[in-house]
Amino acid sequence: MTSAFAGRFDDLSHWRTALGERLDELSACLADIGFDDRPASALLASLRERLDGDKLIVAFVAEFSRGKSELINAIFFADAGTRVLPATPGRTTMCPVELAWDAHEPEGLSLLPIATRLDDVSLAQWRQRREGWTHLPFDKAQPEALCVALRQVMSTRRVTTDEAQALGLWHESTADDNPMPDEAGRVEVPVWRHALINHPHPLLRQGLVVIDTPGLNALGAEPELTLGLLPSAHATVFIVGADTGVTQSDLAIWRDHLGARQGLAFVVLNKIDALRDPLASPAQVDAQIEAQRRSTAQILGVPPERVFALSARQALVARIDGDAQGLTESRLVEFEAALSVALLPQRRQLLGRLIEDAADQIHKRAARHIGEALRQQAEQLLELRGLRGQSSGRLNLLMKRVGAEAMEFEQCHTRLTALRAVHARQGELALADLSYDDLEVEIDRMLTEIRASVLRLGARKAFAALCERLRERLLRVQDLLHDTQDMLGGTFGVLNAEFGFGLALKTGPNMTRFVEEVSLIERLYARYLGLGDLLRLTRPRFTAQLRRMLIERISVVWDGSRNALEGWHREVTSHIDTQLIERRRGFQKRAESLSRIRGAADQLESRIAEIEQRDRLLRQQLERLGAITRALLRAVPDPVDVELPVGAADARRARA
Repeated sequence: MTSAFAGRFDDLSHWRTALGERLDELSACLADIGFDDRPASALLASLRERLDGDKLIVAFVAEFSRGKSELINAIFFADAGTRVLPATPGRTTMCPVELAWDAHEPEGLSLLPIATRLDDVSLAQWRQRREGWTHLPFDKAQPEALCVALRQVMSTRRVTTDEAQALGLWHESTADDNPMPDEAGRVEVPVWRHALINHPHPLLRQGLVVIDTPGLNALGAEPELTLGLLPSAHATVFIVGADTGVTQSDLAIWRDHLGARQGLAFVVLNKIDALRDPLASPAQVDAQIEAQRRSTAQILGVPPERVFALSARQALVARIDGDAQGLTESRLVEFEAALSVALLPQRRQLLGRLIEDAADQIHKRAARHIGEALRQQAEQLLELRGLRGQSSGRLNLLMKRVGAEAMEFEQCHTRLTALRAVHARQGELALADLSYDDLEVEIDRMLTEIRASVLRLGARKAFAALCERLRERLLRVQDLLHDTQDMLGGTFGVLNAEFGFGLALKTGPNMTRFVEEVSLIERLYARYLGLGDLLRLTRPRFTAQLRRMLIERISVVWDGSRNALEGWHREVTSHIDTQLIERRRGFQKRAESLSRIRGAADQLESRIAEIEQRDRLLRQQLERLGAITRALLRAVPDPVDVELPVGAADARRARA
């Protein structure tokens, strides 16, 4: 039985494939036209990469024994005919697990030893390495091989409290959160810090990434999980047990790690099969489940429609057995429909916006290229038709005029050189405000302010000040960009009027979206700098990890803003260079044509026919370009037809 989520995800994948084919058509059309434009080529390549590599990240968060792994099995992997992720009573997932597919990596399970926590290397850096991981390949000839390999995520070992403290898994100041020592004074810790499963499941092949997180203790012990993985997820599914209700540890996870992300969070009240009582009527059982659902919504402070009561185990068994009635009774389909409706149309619209903007830019640039060629050919035709029946003296006069126009045109080269120099200086000034070195200095300044505050009480204030300084830098870049655009726009107008250029200034990037991204980071990360985190802020390990995570996360914003800025400057420079090349080429063609005709008068008509044929071909290419662009835009969903979820923050992140 295919899940509703899987069916809708298939639709999204087919749509991406169709868009990719349209982009290939556009690329082929540009090649036929002879439109060799680096910014357009780079934009097409970027879109292709985005379509092929687009990921949809869904994180599942719960305390131990809430049925989290069983829910993942039921939604995504029931077609395997067995449990893929281990789901037995007690603790199962002891470390964060990511399920995805990368065709460039071997199929298998990669495990990062817990001892790597002793090194000053972030998880993001470890992901770029092959060494240091333990790699377990899957045996495709044995269907149970995947399940056996995944049991490794349950592995634990016992260490002394000193070893646990060095690993950051034992803290004297928070005794209630520490694992219970055995008779020998040793405590249980995970064997692995992180697990990556590279598996060619159909949904994973299409870009789905599933994050299976461990319980509260592991969430608190790995800041990079809460500061990195969870904020990057497009949706978070929080699972509580219908048999236990919302416990204190459940509430701690929600309050400390998920509460501010309610717009992107779903709540699942799992194990409703435990509430079924043979001595109660179905109506009484339903009333009890509904009361539990509404109570959960009230405790967590979410709308009741975002809380779904279901039985993951019953759903998994029903899917494996092909039991439609059992699947209905499990109530899983309701949740899958809500998950897919909230996420998949949004991903489609966000990708569609990127395609729409890029297609419009590329069409305008290519159309200007063709238009300039048509204009130059019109000038040649006018000259050549005027030569019918004219003397050689007339030809000589025209050749002199073309030569004079060419010399006059070359005189503007000095002005263009000066313009490009000013343009380059403006670009350097803008990029200076987005220096990576300055970014590290700003973050270190924040950490210094936190250390200087009494009992770290000024942590949130220092973080807010950091974000404000980053926003000010981005806004200064925006002001400088506006000045540059005004300068270029005025100069382009003069050059177009005096020298017959077709210079058109594209609007520069909008830094506001990156300002919003900094504000989003502030909202997501400020929650880890409150009063409840004072003890963690006193630990050098936590502040070091916080520094790394902030640098890595804000660097993404810096990368995006710098790339947008540099791309715009390159595009403007390329546009100027292209205009120069095309104008020079036009003068050269006119001079060569007149020279040939002067040598052989009978070539006049053949040259006119040649240009007319080229003119017809260019107009056909322009029409074809328009048709392909319109077909591409028709594939983009209409915003009014797409229901967006509450989480508008994801839209801002995707646009950035």
